[in-house]
Amino acid sequence: MPEGDTVWQVARRLHAALAGRVLTRADLRVPRFATADLTGRAVLDVTPRGKHLLTRIDGGLTLHSHLRMDGAWRVYATGQRPRGGPEHQIRAVLGNEEHTAYGYRLPVLELLRTAEEARVVGHLGPDLLGPDWDPEDAARRLLADPSRPLGEALLDQRNLAGIGNVYKSELAFLAAVSPWLPVGELAPDVPARLVATAHRLLEANKDRPDRRTTTTRRPGTPLHVYGREGRPCLRCGTAVRKAELGERVTYWCPGCQRGPVGDSTDPRPPRN
Repeated sequence: MPEGDTVWQVARRLHAALAGRVLTRADLRVPRFATADLTGRAVLDVTPRGKHLLTRIDGGLTLHSHLRMDGAWRVYATGQRPRGGPEHQIRAVLGNEEHTAYGYRLPVLELLRTAEEARVVGHLGPDLLGPDWDPEDAARRLLADPSRPLGEALLDQRNLAGIGNVYKSELAFLAAVSPWLPVGELAPDVPARLVATAHRLLEANKDRPDRRTTTTRRPGTPLHVYGREGRPCLRCGTAVRKAELGERVTYWCPGCQRGPVGDSTDPRPPRN
């Protein structure tokens, strides 16, 4: 599932291609909204909210989409053949005289009144890349359930909006604690450092083509632990390990990160 910085980049590309221009083509290929006619309306802006995309359209309308695991938006010059996948995977087309955006494999696509956006994003916590970022509120939310494993608390978008599986593993490593450690057992200064680090990393990576959480420039080492199972930890040399936490793969260094290791027993799924 894309992280908040990836969604921010998608929103920026869509905004550059669509905002301030009148739609000459609009095709929503989901049964509920297939008859909606948006042509002749101007796109006002494309705004990311955590992992959600809000395309606001003249007339008080918002097209809400979410990429989840497989979704993607691709932008092409109008008239150019799209290459994001088979035609039957296209769920949305938004075009003007210069650019056309194609939404592929979008599991969430709905048209709603802009005034009703809270219905789809109102549950989210502070947005790590948004104007509402509030580190104190984020830390408070993170600690709301003391028994919850850190990895699950980080993934829950009701706590911090924008963290995905990559940042979950990387943040736990940088805090030197196990992703399975209950948040109530974190040292008093760790929650504030965690949310500050999360904000700093997403801000740094939102303008980069390739995500990086390390400071080393050695080839093949942009991340500390994610995707590095069996390879030596960049800090202590211990082999990085991989396991399931809930339904998500988790990477960690048993040499650097203190705390328990095991499957989560909390049945609550993360909120997207």
